[in-house]
This record gives sequence, structure tokens and C-alpha cells, in this order.
Amino acid sequence: MRLVFIIGLMLAVSTAHSQDPTSSEIRINEFISGTLLQPVKQTDTLAIIIAGSGPTDRNGNQQMMQNNSLKQLAQQLTKNGFATFRYDKRLFALMRQNALIEEQLSFDDFVSDAASTVNYFEQDFKTIVLIGHSQGALIAKLAAQQTKVSKLVSIAGAGQAIDLVILDQITKQAPGLAENAQQALTDLKETGTSKNYNPALASIFRPSVQPFMKSWIKYDPAEEISALDIPILIVTGTKDLQVPLKEGELLKEAQPKAEYATIESMNHVLKTIEGDDIENSKSYNEASRPINTELIKEITRFIRE
Repeated sequence: MRLVFIIGLMLAVSTAHSQDPTSSEIRINEFISGTLLQPVKQTDTLAIIIAGSGPTDRNGNQQMMQNNSLKQLAQQLTKNGFATFRYDKRLFALMRQNALIEEQLSFDDFVSDAASTVNYFEQDFKTIVLIGHSQGALIAKLAAQQTKVSKLVSIAGAGQAIDLVILDQITKQAPGLAENAQQALTDLKETGTSKNYNPALASIFRPSVQPFMKSWIKYDPAEEISALDIPILIVTGTKDLQVPLKEGELLKEAQPKAEYATIESMNHVLKTIEGDDIENSKSYNEASRPINTELIKEITRFIRE
């Protein structure tokens, strides 16, 4: 009887584990690797999640910013029945290969990476949805023009070119630097270089990053979204300190056919903030803080329709 009981217990445990989503490490190419999550019930729908600016990994984290926002997004969408794939930006592969040269980076590299990811999975999934967060929202819009994707979700995406976004942020946070920043951005757009910038703006205008900034500035998100003829969901959060609601409104104006959802109390890293800006800032480094549930509901509804 004891033997039967043990065998029965083993079978029960095995069955329980078989009900969990499966996780696989997938390498798209020499630059892109990520995590494929597949739900218990087989699906023909895949959501590809594209991270925002900076050295952001597949989970939405950076070296000094651990919030697991994109990991939680993927897990919740897979729980709701969709396969998800999230990947590390090519910066990580280049750093591992000791081959990261800032001057050689281009925004178009990130678009190519997203397009390659879609092409990799297109034979395995009937429906592919691109979900771009922040900078990743623009990458998704551009990649969608180059590939066969079914739907697109833009989360916390800018509605104007990055030079205008930067200028808005500097005007609010350091108004004394606004005039200098505007001239530096104009020089960068018109001549390809900027030399007379305030040292306080070096993170934006240092020579090694200027080629990347120039390649990014040339894209207007409003123009790119207007060029798409697929179902689109634009999402903004009322507690986003980095991308104000007006950016989402600009995207909606440019693409009237798109759905537009404003998520109450959601901040830039997709967490619910009930308190002040201090709580908001702390959440960027709170990996255990859950993702906003309304965001998951809205994206799930949009994909299922």
C-alpha cells in the first residue's frame, strides 16, 4: 500500500508540473536571445515584447533598476493563454563579446533585431503581436512596417520625435539648460554633430553617442504609426513620470483607427502607484511589486478580439 501511495503521489506531482507554462531559451541570431513562454494549452498567438531605452534586458531591468516589469507582463499574458517572447537588447551580446562600440550603434539595429525576431517565429505562430514599451514602442512601429504582424501594442510610447521629447523633459527639469539643449539638438539634426553643449548634458550629447542619437531623431512616431494598417492599441499611464499623457494623445491623433487606453495610476514601469512621486521613483527598483492588473486586462482583451 505504501508503494502504491508513493507512485500515486509521484503521478500527482508530475501532473501538477505538466500544467505549468513551459519556458525555453531561444537564440534568434548572434545578437538576440530571449525567453519563450508557452501556455499549458497550445496557442497560435505569440506576443513579442520589445524593451525600452538603455541597456534594458528581457525582464525590463537594468544594472541599477530591477523591477521585472516585462517579465511580469510576459508571465501574465502567458497565464491568459498567449505565448510570449521577450529578449535582451543587442547591447548585452555586444558587452559579453567585448565588442560594444557606442559610435557604431544605430537605432536601425534595434529595428532589425525586432524584425528578425518576427521572421524567426512567423512559421510557428499564426498571429504575432508586437508589444513595445517606451523606446520599444517606436521600434515596434518600424518593425511592423517591415514584417507580417497581426497587431501592435504601444505602451508608454512617445508621440513626437525624441529630440522634442528630450527638450520637453529638460525644459521641465532643468529650464536653464533648455536653450543650449535646443541648439545642440538642432546642430545634431542639421550637421550630424554637436559640439557646444553644456557638460551637464553630456549623457545625451557626448561624441560617442551622437551617431545613435542622430539615427533615432530621424523617426517621428506619429508619422510611423499613421503608416500602419493593422489593429493598434495605444496605452498610457496616468502616473508616468517620463512619458506624459499628451504623447499617447499625439499617437491617437495620428492614427484615429487605433484604440486608446489610459490606465489609471500606472507608471512608466507598469506598476500601480497610489501615492506620491517618491513611491513612484522607488517602484523602479521593486521587483516584487506586481504589474498593473488593468494593463493586463486591456492587452488581453485587445489580443483576443
